[in-house]
Amino acid sequence: MSKLTIPAGYRMPLTNNELQRAIELIHADFQHNLTVRLNLHRVSAPLFVDGSTGLNDDLNGVERPVSFDIPDVGTSGQVVHSLAKWKRLALKRYEFKLGTGLYTDMNAIRRDEEVDNLHSIYVDQWDWEKHIDAQNRNVEYLKETVRDIVGCICDTSTALRNAFPALTFKPVRKVHFLTTQELEDRYPDLTPNQRETAVCREYQTVFLMQIGKTLRSGTKHDGRAPDYDDWELNGDILMWNPVLEDRFELSSMGIRVDASTLDRQLKLAGCEDRRRLPFHQMLLQGQLPQSIGGGIGQSRLCMLLLGPCHIGEVQASLWDQETLDTCEKAGITLL
Repeated sequence: MSKLTIPAGYRMPLTNNELQRAIELIHADFQHNLTVRLNLHRVSAPLFVDGSTGLNDDLNGVERPVSFDIPDVGTSGQVVHSLAKWKRLALKRYEFKLGTGLYTDMNAIRRDEEVDNLHSIYVDQWDWEKHIDAQNRNVEYLKETVRDIVGCICDTSTALRNAFPALTFKPVRKVHFLTTQELEDRYPDLTPNQRETAVCREYQTVFLMQIGKTLRSGTKHDGRAPDYDDWELNGDILMWNPVLEDRFELSSMGIRVDASTLDRQLKLAGCEDRRRLPFHQMLLQGQLPQSIGGGIGQSRLCMLLLGPCHIGEVQASLWDQETLDTCEKAGITLL
């Protein structure tokens, strides 16, 4: 059952037809901005991977992938959760040179997602990965990349407002950086979600770093798989959503693990069994390029820039009957 919020007096600022044209503009303009700023090139990506390779994203480690047998191939396929690991292997296979990278349209099914205004079982995002030098594995390079992505968002927002004057949302370009430990120290009596809301209300655009680490309180701000992001060099891009009056996650990203970081994080996470998987063997033996990468929600970005209160207004998915009935009563069109 979904958790649905409809803000008082909510009305979608565009007609349904205008909405579709605006979504098209966002996709075209943002992709162009991203490729120019990060030096990326588009590649084709899989909808599913072989479950025995360890390539699928484990997310928080408890979500079940959609699996199916393939008799003629003699294995089982898993619909991807994301392409976090596949992209790094693709950098090697497609021979991307240092300083260049890839992006792709990633479509996933997350069957265990708890659906609400922001979450759907269907996930669409721009997945990207860039080949970097070992010397770039530092916080300053991470921050520089975050500023570039936020710049892409702001530039697309400007183009969108020029094309559709009814739209008024203007994202804040300046990014406030802080770690999950700094956030806990600042708001020790709040939950992780409440902390994110409080800091986004104050600064509007935030990059929250070091997700996956255990905090001094003995808890984690949020889970993160141990085998793609370096927990010291990752984070989420958060912006304030004035329609929902809440924090709004647009991207999860980070500098990826090297062999020593993977070794350490597998031990900390109790995931030693993954060492035998082909992808992890390549990483531990130093056979994959150093990289930085992440995912940027396509429907999420459209939500933020266009002003809908529900993700179902900008993407087609499945919803429970209560959500359908409530939205219809409120005059909200779910695709």
